[in-house]
Amino acid sequence: MHIVVVEDHVPLAKGIAYQLRDAGHAVDLLHDGDAADAFLRGDGADLVVLDVNLPGRDGIAVLRGMRARGDLRPVLMLTARAGTDDKVAGLDAGADDYLAKPFEMAELAARIRALSRRTQAREPDARRIGSLRFDPAGRTLEGPDGPIALPRRELALLEALLAAEGRTVPKQRLLDSLYGTGADVGEEVVEVYVSRLRKRLKPHGVEIRVARGLGYVLRAPS
Repeated sequence: MHIVVVEDHVPLAKGIAYQLRDAGHAVDLLHDGDAADAFLRGDGADLVVLDVNLPGRDGIAVLRGMRARGDLRPVLMLTARAGTDDKVAGLDAGADDYLAKPFEMAELAARIRALSRRTQAREPDARRIGSLRFDPAGRTLEGPDGPIALPRRELALLEALLAAEGRTVPKQRLLDSLYGTGADVGEEVVEVYVSRLRKRLKPHGVEIRVARGLGYVLRAPS
């Protein structure tokens, strides 16, 4: 899953990002409300962790802007203010959940899993491509002979290619899906994961084709 974390306390933001990346998620980190508002207008992330107290516009304003644009992605609000009025304000603005600081990383991870399950419950059924079946809710891949185990980066790559529904996905967008926007990783790492995933899919008649200078596309026999 691709998650945006907006938190102005840099050590806390880095700690959250470390935990989420260790769980296999791609993470974008932002530290002020104005940058978050601009970023969230055009990104492709699945979920937002949003602090209330931010430099520039606050988290409530950022969230209201999202909902006004019709952006219905799950939003988990973080705040040092645990009062009922603050929680009500966040929930009324469109937050899906609310977590008061300080919190344990295990609880944050559990809240994110719960929001993810709610979102997946609204998603289409399992996808089929060639002889393979991908379950977006369980993030599992199965072939004719049973489950196919994928390392987390290859799984994220497959999800990004499937989401494109036959369209070419630029290499930079795939890199963002693997590591998050702005990660200090070169695009050549995408080629490594594409090569590994390609080998796993080829026996099932599924191909990852390269469009020179454009990106990659997932293909299967008709």
